[in-house]
Amino acid sequence: MGRLTCSSSAVFLAVAVVLLVKAEVALCDGCSYKRIFSFGDSIIDTGNFVFDIGNGQSPLKELPFGMTFFKRPSGRICDGRVLVDFYAEAFNLALLPPSIPEEKTGQFATGANFAVFASIALPPAYYKSKYNFTMNVPSDLGAQLDSFKRVLARIAPGESSTKAVLNESLVLMGEIGGNDYNFWFNGDPKNSRDTPDQYLPDVVARIGSAVQEVINLGARAVVVPGNFPIGCVPVYLSAHQSGNQSDYDEHGCLRWYNDFSQRHNAALKQEVGRLRSKNPGAKVIYADYYGAAMQFVQNPQQFGIADPLVACCGGDGKYHTGKPCDKNATLWGNPLGFASWDGIHMTEKAYSIIAAGVLDGSFADTPLRHFC
Repeated sequence: MGRLTCSSSAVFLAVAVVLLVKAEVALCDGCSYKRIFSFGDSIIDTGNFVFDIGNGQSPLKELPFGMTFFKRPSGRICDGRVLVDFYAEAFNLALLPPSIPEEKTGQFATGANFAVFASIALPPAYYKSKYNFTMNVPSDLGAQLDSFKRVLARIAPGESSTKAVLNESLVLMGEIGGNDYNFWFNGDPKNSRDTPDQYLPDVVARIGSAVQEVINLGARAVVVPGNFPIGCVPVYLSAHQSGNQSDYDEHGCLRWYNDFSQRHNAALKQEVGRLRSKNPGAKVIYADYYGAAMQFVQNPQQFGIADPLVACCGGDGKYHTGKPCDKNATLWGNPLGFASWDGIHMTEKAYSIIAAGVLDGSFADTPLRHFC
């Protein structure tokens, strides 16, 4: 047999191909982002609202808020970490700072959180003009996007610099829009519960236009979360109690309100599909917060939760509601055994379950940790 030989260039080429393949596999096995920019409401606010109220008094500035992880109030409306914290940790980033305190000075090397407690998707003027309904809110999605653009103009001036920053960033668009419904459903008792179905398409369209806006600026990875099963939320269960058992599902949640959340989510998923088709160079992922939350509603014992429909911190009502969570409220036990923190917002434990389902489970089109 003849002697086999190969040139050094061929060897180099083979090694280069192997290294390239390994690099591609490593990237897709665990994605890397340099920054996260997030928008939303109290579900992920990490201190913007508390900063905004300045020296004003608020239970959010006192324990038991923050008791689980930070051991002090952190500006989060939770006993500990919120969803965006778990996403930051998954990508080895520092916990996102609230944007408002350093909007004019911060460099936000690992990103910023523009979410504000009680924010809505549509501007308050929309509800005033169409429904004569006043929503006194501290922020809306448009205001958050305006703040985001001011920050980008300062830390990455010019179109090319802005695109470079956003190309290596993950954008979390929400959850947002839930308060557009919450304030109506739990406001004036005379409000027809059918009205939000009329403006649901506009809420979804506003979220979609916000996603398109950040893509136009240069974003290439955007996560769009859906709404939660609001029929399982203690404040809804308390405010809309019914003597008709058929109004409840097998888990004790209010069917109509959960069905409404699913209508919103179906419309939002359709909008995400439209955005993907329009922007083939960007990756837009839908995060199924509804399905992820239903895990601990359907199988609470599996997660160490005794009753997912009662608040950990609150009053003496059937669902531990009737009193706001503050230093004088009843703390019904260790938050690790509850899904609801204050009757509206979830515990760190619940958020950790949802985040795990989005990062590595089946509650995102592509598991977020591998969304590259």
